[in-house]
Amino acid sequence: MKLLTVLTVAFGFAISPAQAAEPGKRPKGVVELFTSQGCNSCPPADEYLSQLALEGDVVALSYHVDYWDYLGWRDTLATSDNTQRQHQYSRAFGTRSVYTPQAIINGRQEVNGAKRTLVDNAINEMADTIDGMIVDVDVSYSGDTLVVETSGVEGWSGDAHVVLVYFDRATDVKIERGKNSGRRFTYLNSVNAFHTAGKWHGKATRLELPMSEISRKAPGGCAVLIQSMKQGGLPGAVLGAAIVPREESW
Repeated sequence: MKLLTVLTVAFGFAISPAQAAEPGKRPKGVVELFTSQGCNSCPPADEYLSQLALEGDVVALSYHVDYWDYLGWRDTLATSDNTQRQHQYSRAFGTRSVYTPQAIINGRQEVNGAKRTLVDNAINEMADTIDGMIVDVDVSYSGDTLVVETSGVEGWSGDAHVVLVYFDRATDVKIERGKNSGRRFTYLNSVNAFHTAGKWHGKATRLELPMSEISRKAPGGCAVLIQSMKQGGLPGAVLGAAIVPREESW
């Protein structure tokens, strides 16, 4: 079983500027880490995901899964939807099983999330290529509305969704049982929900969403992914992404 190592530093800061790429600047990529508090191989991957989140060059998201809960500790951040998303990626990649820590880069490639070199190489090899972020995503506020605007891609055809991913910016957890018993970790960008807010058809798109809905679902933070879809509704390549800038009213 592959597991993660969570960040062991106690954070005493307000997480904000470093977690978002500069306005109008495409991130280098998207890293989706599937992890578990019950996985003793995961803390190094969690720590690296936290580092990526703070640096802000990539959209870094941590999906806690629940299939290791039987080992003695119920992951406090896990959801069945997170587990289902990993299984959907597995089917999309044609693999037979899931594991932790697994990092999905740009929805295109999976690597062991604890192996930093593999994650870095995947990000850098895709950056500024057709396998990287080819869609600009700009997020702004207009009164009580969140406005998502995207660029188009000439000649693009296919099915793509505008996916909103809600996460907690920092969650301190003391693990009392299981493989990591006695350890305390601070998890960054742990996903608590996600859903499709609309479709992208290859053209410049403007989508308006009520802030009341965003602030209710995302007390911590939110990311926008433009993600192509494969046959059967399975997740495909992430074409563009952005972290939603936080409003003081959240």
